[in-house]
Amino acid sequence: MVNKKTELIFIPVPSTGHLLVHIEFAKRLINLDHRIDTITILNLSSPSTPHASVFARSLIASQPKIRLHDLPSPNDPPPFDLYQRAPEAYIVNLIKKTTPLIKDAVSSIIRQGSDSVRVAGLILDLFCNSLINDVGNELNLPSYIYLTCNARYLGMMKYLPDRHLKIASEFDLSSGDEELTVPGFVNAMPAKFMPPGLFNREAYEAYVELAPMFADAKGILVNSFAELEPHPFDYFSNLEKFPPVYPVGPILSLKDRASPNEEAADRDRIVRWLDDQPESSVVFLCFGSKGSVDEPQVKEIARALELVGCRFLWSIRTSGAVESGDPDDVLPEGFMGRVAGQGLVCGWAPQVEVLAHKAIGGFVSHCGWNSTLESLWFGVPVATWPMYAEQQLNAFALVNELGLAVDLRMDYVTGRGDLVTCDEIARAVRSLMDGGDEKRKKVKEMADAARKALMDGGSSSLATARFIGELLEEDLC
Repeated sequence: MVNKKTELIFIPVPSTGHLLVHIEFAKRLINLDHRIDTITILNLSSPSTPHASVFARSLIASQPKIRLHDLPSPNDPPPFDLYQRAPEAYIVNLIKKTTPLIKDAVSSIIRQGSDSVRVAGLILDLFCNSLINDVGNELNLPSYIYLTCNARYLGMMKYLPDRHLKIASEFDLSSGDEELTVPGFVNAMPAKFMPPGLFNREAYEAYVELAPMFADAKGILVNSFAELEPHPFDYFSNLEKFPPVYPVGPILSLKDRASPNEEAADRDRIVRWLDDQPESSVVFLCFGSKGSVDEPQVKEIARALELVGCRFLWSIRTSGAVESGDPDDVLPEGFMGRVAGQGLVCGWAPQVEVLAHKAIGGFVSHCGWNSTLESLWFGVPVATWPMYAEQQLNAFALVNELGLAVDLRMDYVTGRGDLVTCDEIARAVRSLMDGGDEKRKKVKEMADAARKALMDGGSSSLATARFIGELLEEDLC
């Protein structure tokens, strides 16, 4: 009997952060098991990420076994102003409207399969849960959810349906200090640390629709590792009538991602400057590909950096401005002259290369999960400044659950219009750079644990092998 080779189909949402970790996980699966012959990634079209296809192709250029299948836009896409109001609702609607195109593409891939290669299943982004029934079940393919965030987020999604049955409305920001008992969290969590979409009617309805569908998956793959989140993974391992949960992380792209406007000269200027700084002396400030602050907030950050006097590398994105312009345009007058030799300001920064550099001693971060895992991987402690999505939840976990971060501000999103003051920023940066020896030690220990999790016999390596074994056993049935 000839052993069939396996093809998988990945369906991420059109977001560079999600695409990144889907592709990296695809690479890992192919490298781990020769029976996984091909992985096709369906690339959805959205005006929110016009460069997604170019970005994805750059990541798979050296991977002949990973194919990118671009899907056209649906005939009646959701209005883009919905994305600006409630991105979660926009994505869920986009998936629904693209479902016929997705089903046609998956059916075509199945038909094109040979006698020796068979499509074994779908790997779905968490916002694609509706495809479990509308595509996976209809085409008799097992569907796995790939969670690009952490196990505590899965706990929150497990909590939502029960909460909704009792209180059929979005969360009320006026009662944000109400403490919630959320599965997977050691401590009660104030409601204000939940994702801001839960305080928005349209986004809340999208969350409530998605959350129960996790139970319909064949399994749930989480970009985290058991040593980082023992409590939530223990919770799910003992849960009846719920799919198996596999800690398969950290899944990282350790080769930097190009920015559409990036120039090699920008990267070289940043690295040369870091090379001249003492070890662990520089604080890195960066708020992710979508994180931005307005001009008054920029000025508060600048005043804080002057006040503290430590070395800094600051990647600035302001609301509506700087990425294609000059960051100096929004800085206080004379700032660059006063900090000459102390710091460097840039638009884009090669984040992975920066965090890996010996000169970096701390990271003021938006706490996106990719950035969080990167900072832990390189042993760089974080000061929390969440901006959007589930970042407040991540900040709460890092500070209150894990003791791995300094609390700069954990509820910045819910305080819209409220400046984070110079004094707050200065306090956190001092704590991060001067008084964080215990946290620095804990972060270094977690960096070691992350590496061990991926080694042969490590927790994530074993969980991934278990997933592959069960997937291929399903394929033979």
